[in-house]
Amino acid sequence: MRSAKWLSRRDFLSSVSGTLAASATVAVARPAHARYSQKLAIDGGPKAVTVSPTPRPRWGDVELKQLEAMLRQGSLFYWGGPQTQLLIERFKQVCPVQWVQTCSSGTAAIHIAVSSAGIGPGDEVITTPITDIGTVIGVLYQQAVPVFADLGAGTYNLDPADVERKITPKTKAVIAVHLTGNPCDLDALKAICDKHKLVLIEDCCQAWGAKYRGRPIGTIGHFACFSLQDSKHVTCGDGGVVGTSDERFGPLLQKFGDKGGDRRKWGGHEVFATNYRMSEPQAAVAAAQLTRLEEIAQARSRLGNLLTELIANIPSIIPHQVHPQDRAVYWFYMFRIKPEALKCNRSQFTRALIAEGVSASGGYIAKPLYKEPIFLNHSFFAGRWPTKEFGLTDMDYTKVRCPEAEAILETCIRVYIREYMTEEYIRQVGQAIRKVAEYYAA
Repeated sequence: MRSAKWLSRRDFLSSVSGTLAASATVAVARPAHARYSQKLAIDGGPKAVTVSPTPRPRWGDVELKQLEAMLRQGSLFYWGGPQTQLLIERFKQVCPVQWVQTCSSGTAAIHIAVSSAGIGPGDEVITTPITDIGTVIGVLYQQAVPVFADLGAGTYNLDPADVERKITPKTKAVIAVHLTGNPCDLDALKAICDKHKLVLIEDCCQAWGAKYRGRPIGTIGHFACFSLQDSKHVTCGDGGVVGTSDERFGPLLQKFGDKGGDRRKWGGHEVFATNYRMSEPQAAVAAAQLTRLEEIAQARSRLGNLLTELIANIPSIIPHQVHPQDRAVYWFYMFRIKPEALKCNRSQFTRALIAEGVSASGGYIAKPLYKEPIFLNHSFFAGRWPTKEFGLTDMDYTKVRCPEAEAILETCIRVYIREYMTEEYIRQVGQAIRKVAEYYAA
């Protein structure tokens, strides 16, 4: 595994988010001569984290009021529904685009974008190998070909240089995933797409409220795709939103989200599409949730950046790399360890952190997407891949490698960031990371 490169704090701010994990008390091997004078909590020493954040309810009177209004309606169907219209209005305040379609999930939002962009059999779409499979489901359903590009060592987002290297005459689009709520290098990716006449789709599912150089994400690419799944910054249990300001694609969003028909005129199916509609009850909750978004985004951004400051100069740690002019919203905070600088592995480091009182988890997804069995076996459709069988692609995922992405997944650790957490708690988390890193320093 190639060693991670240190990223200058002077050039970048960072952020941190993570995922809650149950406390563990399993003992691990210790280096013979610990450099940190204080005994680790896993060995019976005092915990670095003594503050317990108190979760706040994610919904309440605002959502209840909107649901009560919804229940007085004569119909709960989305088309022309007042809750859907309110959701669209509030979404445009967050992401100012001309055309908006609500839908059933973030996966649906991306599929609608891919379909509207005209992606078809054999076309190639470049994206990241570290993402939820929902990013590429729509690509595969269009019988197109996901092409995986490598990532930045500390951003965990697409490396524009590798994206350009992966472009072929079959390439039609790039899907930029703002992983963990950290904006991709959108100017670079948009310039590449413009140069090669490609469509840029922004997967904003983990990034509600994020900003790129002061601009809302979703407004730089040709499409903005958001998720309202239960774990996201704002939610209605499950749902999504897709938007665009490109006149080539805008009128197509509703068709590709609603079985191919145009509800603005009677009859006729001009395109073939599935049913991705969102109901009025979902829209009511989502519209209410959007009134909470700015407070959530500001809090997570502040706390994540603070954690970066606290761990930025630890020699064995690579903090989350965020551009100083961007706002990352830390769906989770992810940092990396440098194994060559430590006398422990990631599992030992993570267990020691948990014992200190940090809600942490080693790793993110188990493997890059191209290493999943369904990709290795090319078995997307009932065990088959028609696109390959018909000679429209020679893609062989068993031969795909993205070295930095693989290294990220081998060395990353996640830590929760939630809007209700206090600065005192985050400072103690930073102390815990430093305590464990110094104890295990090589």
